[in-house]
Amino acid sequence: MDRVLRVLVVDDSAFVRKVVKQILSRSPFIEVVGTAHDGEEALEMVEQLNPDVVTLDLIMPHMDGVEFLRKQMARRPVPVVIVSIASDISEMALAALDAGAVDFIHKPTALATEKVYEIGDELIEKVKVAANVPLKFLPPPPSPPAPVAAFSHSGLVDIVVLGISTGGPQALNFLIPQFPAELPVPVAMVLHMPVGFTELFARRLDDLSPLKVIEAKEGDIVRPGVVLLAPAGLHMTFRRQADGTVVTHLDTRPIDMLHRPAVDVLFQSAAEVYGDRVLGVVMTGMGSDGKEGAAWIKSHGGTIYTEAEESCVVYGMPRSVDEAGLSDKSVPLTQMAQAILQAI
Repeated sequence: MDRVLRVLVVDDSAFVRKVVKQILSRSPFIEVVGTAHDGEEALEMVEQLNPDVVTLDLIMPHMDGVEFLRKQMARRPVPVVIVSIASDISEMALAALDAGAVDFIHKPTALATEKVYEIGDELIEKVKVAANVPLKFLPPPPSPPAPVAAFSHSGLVDIVVLGISTGGPQALNFLIPQFPAELPVPVAMVLHMPVGFTELFARRLDDLSPLKVIEAKEGDIVRPGVVLLAPAGLHMTFRRQADGTVVTHLDTRPIDMLHRPAVDVLFQSAAEVYGDRVLGVVMTGMGSDGKEGAAWIKSHGGTIYTEAEESCVVYGMPRSVDEAGLSDKSVPLTQMAQAILQAI
């Protein structure tokens, strides 16, 4: 990094403001240029200080984090990382992501200093990533086109598996509603989000979509017209039963993975169960989760699509797949649904 990032810290707790400032100041590439105790003050300070990134609490007096986001994004988009307690993973958190927040991180409920410091490395990394988000893609894209009409099934793809991370909620809100209720194959997804988020997000996506969208449970039948979202904290794999039915299996193992659930684990299992009849899709997100899984799918004769850099909030996961020579097609978000449907 060749520049020092200017960060505004917004939280109604003076203690948390102090600790978050201390955490971020560990990095020689971050300067905390100001702090604010609520959304109203934050709006003023963004105008005065022009920060590169804002860290934002959700529940604050006078003006909460969601209202701040909506007003600030309408004025001048700025990258925002939510720093809030686990119990805030609710409709409020979804509303914050919809309003344009780049990412969020759990703030420990206990205000013991050592607990708050545990989020330090993750917070520094997320602030650095947020600073490079292309703001022209925030807030999320407009409402997607109406679902396409029924179509014939080529029979070349038996399942679509999808991996996504930073920027994922906005992208999936755009993508999944475009698929018709009679989609002839199942969809299984890994979205990197904290525990407590995926069930709520699946319900929200279900409300938006003709398809049935659910947070996966142990033993769910993998069937056409259903989107299975791996629950946060558990890897999702597949098992083919004696009668040929494929069901989900959820497990904390393997434990030596950076993410749980991991895209790599989902993709490898899909390749092992479905062979060459897998379409893997790697979309916006930081890191390289999905690259090894994409290699498994390709080694079994399957197909890989990646989201094009132009529409990614963070061109990390797709880049790792592209640069490894594993992508069959790079597709912008606005054309991804049609590309998937054509493959099916």
